[in-house]
Amino acid sequence: MIPESQVPRRRGAGRLVIGLAVGVVLLVLFFARGIAGFYTDYLWFDSLDFTSVWSGVILAKVGLFLAFTAGFFLLCGGNLLLAERLAPAFPPAGPEEATLADVRRLLDRRPGAVRLGVALFLALIFGTGAAGHWKEWILFRNHVPFGTSDPEFGRDIGFYVFQLPFLAFLTNVLFSALVVTLIVTAVAHYLNGGIRFQIPGRRVTPGVKAHLSVLVAAIAFVKAANYYLDRFELTFSTRGAAQGATYTDVNAQLPALNLLIVISILAALLFLVSIRRGGWALPVTAVGLWGLVAVVAGSVYPALVQRFRVEPAESTKEATFIQRNIDATRVAMGLETVDVRPFAYDEQLSANALANNAETVRNIRLWDPQVLQRTYQRLQEVRTFYRFTDVDVDRYRVQNDTTQIVLSARELNPNSLPADTWENRHLAFTHGYGAVLSPANSVTSDGQPDFLVKNIPPQGEPAITEPRLYHGEALGGYGIVNTGRDEIDYLREDGTAVTNRYDGEGGVGIGSIPRRLAFALRFGDVNPLISGFMTDDSRILYVRDVRNRVATIAPFLHYDRDPYPVVLDGRIVWLIDAYTTTNMFPYAQQADLNRVNPASGLNHQFNYVRNSVKVVIDAYDGDATFYLVDPDDPIAAAYAKAFPNLFARAEPPAELRAHFRYPEDLFRVQTNMWGRYHISDANEFYSQSDRWNIAQDPGSAGATPGPVPVDAAGVPVGRPREGRMDPYYLLMRLPDEPRAEFLILQPFVPFSDDDSRRELSAFMVAKSDPTEYGKLEVFVMPRDRQVDGPAIVNARINQDPEVSSLITLLSRAGSEVLQGNLVIIPIEQSLLYIRPLYVQATGPNAVPELKKVIVAFGGRIQIRDTLQDALAAVFGDAPPTLEEGPSPGPQDPAAPSPPSAMPEEVRRILDDAARAFAEADTALRNGDPVGYATKVQEGRQAFERARQAAARDATTPTTVTATAAPG
Repeated sequence: MIPESQVPRRRGAGRLVIGLAVGVVLLVLFFARGIAGFYTDYLWFDSLDFTSVWSGVILAKVGLFLAFTAGFFLLCGGNLLLAERLAPAFPPAGPEEATLADVRRLLDRRPGAVRLGVALFLALIFGTGAAGHWKEWILFRNHVPFGTSDPEFGRDIGFYVFQLPFLAFLTNVLFSALVVTLIVTAVAHYLNGGIRFQIPGRRVTPGVKAHLSVLVAAIAFVKAANYYLDRFELTFSTRGAAQGATYTDVNAQLPALNLLIVISILAALLFLVSIRRGGWALPVTAVGLWGLVAVVAGSVYPALVQRFRVEPAESTKEATFIQRNIDATRVAMGLETVDVRPFAYDEQLSANALANNAETVRNIRLWDPQVLQRTYQRLQEVRTFYRFTDVDVDRYRVQNDTTQIVLSARELNPNSLPADTWENRHLAFTHGYGAVLSPANSVTSDGQPDFLVKNIPPQGEPAITEPRLYHGEALGGYGIVNTGRDEIDYLREDGTAVTNRYDGEGGVGIGSIPRRLAFALRFGDVNPLISGFMTDDSRILYVRDVRNRVATIAPFLHYDRDPYPVVLDGRIVWLIDAYTTTNMFPYAQQADLNRVNPASGLNHQFNYVRNSVKVVIDAYDGDATFYLVDPDDPIAAAYAKAFPNLFARAEPPAELRAHFRYPEDLFRVQTNMWGRYHISDANEFYSQSDRWNIAQDPGSAGATPGPVPVDAAGVPVGRPREGRMDPYYLLMRLPDEPRAEFLILQPFVPFSDDDSRRELSAFMVAKSDPTEYGKLEVFVMPRDRQVDGPAIVNARINQDPEVSSLITLLSRAGSEVLQGNLVIIPIEQSLLYIRPLYVQATGPNAVPELKKVIVAFGGRIQIRDTLQDALAAVFGDAPPTLEEGPSPGPQDPAAPSPPSAMPEEVRRILDDAARAFAEADTALRNGDPVGYATKVQEGRQAFERARQAAARDATTPTTVTATAAPG
């Protein structure tokens, strides 16, 4: 008979066993999922033949972790062991001993385990932190020379980019490790009785003093090395008028650092000497001297030099160092070879000149990508489970002519499936289908894109023989192919499905039970393991978003935010620009990220950038090919040295090079910087008198202005800041060039704090064609006359009575007008401004259609149904464009009346609005912000009265979303 007193004990023991069992199971599951993730990562890299890159990154992280963990463990553990050996046999009696007796008895039970635990815990912290510096380690090990030296120390730039970051990290970690070890060791000596504060006579035993003195001396030596490296980091100083070592840094901070190196070494020697001489006088003197020099020489003296020697004559004192910054920044940002050319602006453009530039005219972009995305979605979506995530601009050969094209891939929309089941999401609906392409200038008689490629299956040229897209933009999750379930390509009009079986080599085989289990653990989804649709040939596709895909393969590169599709040999591939950057280029200025999209890989601090790599992702198989297109980039060369199997050994094929675009993200950074760094003279750079800014966005300039800033008395004192123009792609012939080229363009205006300067200063282009890819050119407007910038031209367009009246009339009958981007087209030595107008019905299923085109040249503004008609109205004649023009037939009763039928009241009020806007334009030119704001308000009020009058005359409500006032 079991005594009753023992029953609770056994029940308690049972609960303990169950708890332990549950804990073990949870622990196994936790580690099992981590192991599954590691294993499936390997399988994924292996399927792409990039296991050497994966293992290289893993080994760098693991190697650093193990090295720094072991190093600190030996350092800390060895000093704790020595502290135990130096402990007095009989701790001195005193008030502290009673308090510490219990602690000592506890530690004395397992002294080795305590030492091991403390050292290992701290070592793991240091090791984990060190693993995060794997990129610095890889570049340090594989460094290559830049071939140029910094102007202050004469060191090759490669020392700063590849070696200095890791050396600085190493000395900082070693300094921190020694300080932590000193503290832990001192505590150990205190617990062991080697240090006492409340006893008379000697409070530190000689052995303990020697031990701690050696540690402090080591800290001082490491600090001296740190000071030595700090000298080179002066080339990144932000103290002066430009980044880099300035007058104060070179003439005050640098000598102070040299002195601190000497003082640190002297302090270390004094600590070592004090071991034999006894007492603490020498160490205290050393520390005091060190601290005094650090404060006076390291901080106070440079501040005094800056204030009393530099600031009273800063432009003179800093001239040499500003010039270094200009030169370094131009090189680091790829701006050293910019070709600056004068643009002899005139307004003598004729119809003959237009005819001589017929290719430019034929390719003037009338379809804005943002507007066209909605049009594509409504006309070519076909089914809700497809979507167009983005519209891109490229060029293709169309009937033997190079033509600017807008295109978009028809991608899978997994959030709009007919039924959101696991089978549908992962087995049936696995891919997008085809793409749509249309000329950027081409419009049908209905105001819709004139498609080159459309519909499902794809129809047209260039022919798409493999339309399925298993990899694309913003495509998450996973798909499983070659299962017992057919994949749906599309649905016929009668609702029946057209299906397909994947026959590619992409993805990872998932035919075996262990692999299915691994993927079930990875995705936290048991269905891949238990589904009856799985076969021995099944393959799982994951990391299908193309940006995530390339970032997973090569995480040390930075990627453009805008991958774009290319139709190549009947297949669809994705082209992605990759960048190398560093923050360690001496004397170079930090990049201006003002207009860089948050999703861009360039949205981080750097002062050197190169677009050295182009990546191609096959939309069907997911194969990734990394092309090193700039082998002169030392950072890319270092990565190629570290990962020799990453980059393709062959050159990109000519068919692919024909679709390379100069990347927009990089161009934004470069134009941001060029606004300031087009100035090459140090004195002019300091004064900033000729600084440029990106031209104001005509969309923002035409929108309703925000509140005008006012002073305490409520008097307007300025204007709200406006957005800046985005760069845009063009296919055009530049002045004095023999042929049309595909390029990206960005206009500049003079810089002003109040944003009032709107005249055109210059425009920059970057070429994309293979023969001159990457060439940057700047065309500078004449200095002796004012050339109207986009915001001024936009104001004139919106002041034009015919334009305003047509916008009002087009906005009737339940429609709304969308104003397209205002595009500058340089032709010969003149500038054309083109703005398309789109009309769409109000409602959720609206389809924007191109209905009017505005052409502005000099003082002439015309609005017509087609670009060719508008050009002919301005110049008398115009070469043909790709538009068809309006369809013939009877006038729709709901269509707006032509301008001649405009009610007299509306015309009169619009004339008042035009006069007010003209006076506002005059006030803007005269630098009168108060008058400008007043006249803009008058014009807007008049325009609103005209809108109301037109609405009263209409038979249906009026909706006006178009803008109609100057910026």
